[in-house]
Amino acid sequence: MGANVFMFYLFSATFLVFALLTVTSRRILRAAIFLLFALVATSGLYFLLQYQFLAGIQLALYAGGIVVLIIFSILLTHHISHKFDRPALMKMFAALFTAVIGAGITIILILKHPFPALSAQPIDVNMNTIGLQLMGTAKNGYALPFEVISILLLAAMIGAIVIAKKKN
Repeated sequence: MGANVFMFYLFSATFLVFALLTVTSRRILRAAIFLLFALVATSGLYFLLQYQFLAGIQLALYAGGIVVLIIFSILLTHHISHKFDRPALMKMFAALFTAVIGAGITIILILKHPFPALSAQPIDVNMNTIGLQLMGTAKNGYALPFEVISILLLAAMIGAIVIAKKKN
């Protein structure tokens, strides 16, 4: 087993463990910290695939920005020590059933897809090209989707704070 294969299994196992802990933790601050580790493991997979830019964005935007925003939201609501009740057994079975069905459908679709090799010429990827595409509004520009997602995240954050403060 080479070092790359070992690192792939290490990052994958880390991601799976912390993703599972994120959704099963009953303390919200711990879930946010577990999410941070899952996102860092995801960026490790991107580094392993030689996608340094995507890995950097994953670390800076998601692990550094979004998780910090989630933690600030938790701290603003003053429910740090709140522990959620254990879900009912029927809900746990329903969630497990749904997860297994979803994973099965995903695996079947991935195995059935042929993944043909690209015949297009590779694009010269440099910082100038990436910057123009990220900030561009023309074809292959990501400025509009980025702004729409940021507004959606802001609305979700405000909604979460309003819902959390409503009980007080």
